[in-house]
This record gives sequence, C-alpha cells and structure tokens, in this order.
Amino acid sequence: MKYKPIKTKGALFGLFMGLLIFGFFIWGIGYSLGPGDEILALMLYIPVYLFLGVFIILLIGALKLNYECEEGQLVIHFGLLKAKIPWDQITAVEKVQGRVNYYSILGISWPGFIAGLYSAKGLGYVKMYASDTSEGFLLLKSNVGLYGISPENKELAEAIASKTNLAVETINMDEIPEEKKGIDMQADGFYKLLLILNVVFIAIFALYLLIFYPGSGAPTFIILLLILAVALFFFNLGNAARLYQFSTTGGYILMVVGIAVTGIFMILSLSEIHL
Repeated sequence: MKYKPIKTKGALFGLFMGLLIFGFFIWGIGYSLGPGDEILALMLYIPVYLFLGVFIILLIGALKLNYECEEGQLVIHFGLLKAKIPWDQITAVEKVQGRVNYYSILGISWPGFIAGLYSAKGLGYVKMYASDTSEGFLLLKSNVGLYGISPENKELAEAIASKTNLAVETINMDEIPEEKKGIDMQADGFYKLLLILNVVFIAIFALYLLIFYPGSGAPTFIILLLILAVALFFFNLGNAARLYQFSTTGGYILMVVGIAVTGIFMILSLSEIHL
C-alpha cells in the first residue's frame, strides 16, 4: 500500500525558482561572454548544467515522493530513485515533534521539500525524504541508517510499527538539552539579519541593472557580476549553515563576505554605467 507525504507546494515552488535561477544563469553567461571567451564560458556552463541535472532529479523526486509498504520492506519512492528498508532491519520508529536543528551534509531543501543526508543535532545523521518538516517528522532507525519521512497521517507509522512489532515512540525536541541539539540558527536574530541583508543587496543590484543598464553603453560583463553574486550567495548559504554549528562567528563571517562582495560588484557596475 502506498502513502502520500504531507501536501505542500514544494514542487511548484522548486519549479518556479529553478526556472528563474537557472534560466537567468544560462542566459546571463551567454549574454555576458562573446567571441574569444569560449573557455571561460565553458568553465561556467559546466557547473551550471551539472547542478541543473541534479536539480531536475530532485524536482522529479519532489513531484513523485511517496512511501510504500511491501511484503518484506518499506520502499521510499523518490522520483526515479528508490530507497528500500527491510522490516527486519528497522530497530525503532520515532515521531519527532518540534523544530529540528539540522544542516546539510549532502542534501538540498527549499520550502515544502527536503532530501539528502543531513546532520540532525540530537538525533544523528539522517537521510531525509520529506516534504513538510516544520513540526517534525517520522524517524526510522535501522541497521542501514536513519531515515526521515513525512507521511500525511499516522497510518504509515502504525503500519510500520505493525510490520516490525515495534511501538511508535515520541521524541520532543523541546525536551532535548541545548548542548545536544545545538544552537538553532533560525532563532538567531543577527544571523537572520545578515541573511536578509544578503538578499536585499542582491535585489538592489538586480533592480539597479534592470533600470539603468539597457542603453547605458556599459559592457556586458556587469551582468556576469550579478551572476557571480547570486552564485556566491547560494554557496555561502549552504556552507554558513554547516560552519555555524561549529562556530557562530564563522557563519556570520561567510554571510558578511557575501554582502561585501555584492557591494564591491555594485561599485564596479556604477563605474561602468553612465547615466
């Protein structure tokens, strides 16, 4: 029997953002670089198309995510991929409640979707295949690793408990000591301020180019500066989350670097655009 994840607009959000970001990257690289820049263009196109391929796989996973109870195992259908967990390998079924402090080891998330390997502080390294985890998720402990899923109702947890002869236990994250669950950066006002400033600086930079660039006579390379600023933002966003868990100052520094670089790119563009 198949079970659906919690309903979200994660797939729709991912599709919109993917078209916007990757479309801009591909157009911007082609527009900014001309004859004689083939090697640089190739160096930029390769990672863009590489990430695009991974993103498409993840997007299909978001669209086709479901969980199936078979005779001898639980199967997580993640688009073109499958994760199989034999019933006799599952050692615990736990309903995690509350906000979980986790960061990506090799995964990606956006509103309404999360997939990949994450370090969930206080729980361990979890392979996530879920939609909405804002209020927790179902954690399956097994001899082949930890799995995090988000079924839309409790029926799947009961079915797994029946198949494995285990009781569904509850973990309340609010009851776990802070030294185990770590510092939640989403509750850190200063980190959130730096994140907002990064977004604001990029938005101002993009708006400035949109208003003043056409017909200004400025060289096309300034569009490439915006591409690099956006790419640096996403790079810093993922790495700051990892670094923050070991050094809050290190997380702050990465976000400040993003603001500073975008500011420098804006200044360089100002010097090229003649109003």
